[in-house]
Amino acid sequence: MPYVNIKLAGEVTREQKAQIAKEITETLERVAHKPKSYTYITFEEVAYEDWAIGGKLLDE
Repeated sequence: MPYVNIKLAGEVTREQKAQIAKEITETLERVAHKPKSYTYITFEEVAYEDWAIGGKLLDE
């Protein structure tokens, strides 16, 4: 049972989440032979002020 947790800086639309979930699920089915019904995906949207790269917050 694949479990995929996707963390994103900022927000994405419901439609974008649906497309991402569809494509990741199809990839796991095609490459790893995992049934679609066994694939779980969660989305975590992190505020830019709560994410840093290279020592700088993304909202800077």
